[in-house]
Amino acid sequence: MMKKTTLATILFATLATGCSSYGGGYGGASGATLTTAAGMTLYTFDKDAENQSNCYDGCAAKWPPYLSTDGAAPTASATKSKRKDGSEQWTVNNKPLYGWVGDTKPGDTTGDGVGGVWHTATTGKRKAVSGGSGY
Repeated sequence: MMKKTTLATILFATLATGCSSYGGGYGGASGATLTTAAGMTLYTFDKDAENQSNCYDGCAAKWPPYLSTDGAAPTASATKSKRKDGSEQWTVNNKPLYGWVGDTKPGDTTGDGVGGVWHTATTGKRKAVSGGSGY
């Protein structure tokens, strides 16, 4: 059985303020997969720079950035990065987090491996994969 961890677990300190949180995930050698508090899987994009999203326009329509709500405080595990529009996106292990429009229910991971550049976000470090078409 895989371990499930929510961003809420990582952002426990921010929950006391009623701020946005992210969920958890399913365990493996690379750590637990992160989800929103509602159980929707979060993803990372190999083409992102450290703490900087490179997913905008059509990409962001398919891979909505997981944005912070006003007042949500970063923690040692979950930080925020600024997007071009000034909004703040949750970041773990220096990788911005995204949802995937192809996931329809909690626990879905249909975005893992898309284009060879999208991966379930985990609590562990993931080596970037080169190649793939991406979006």
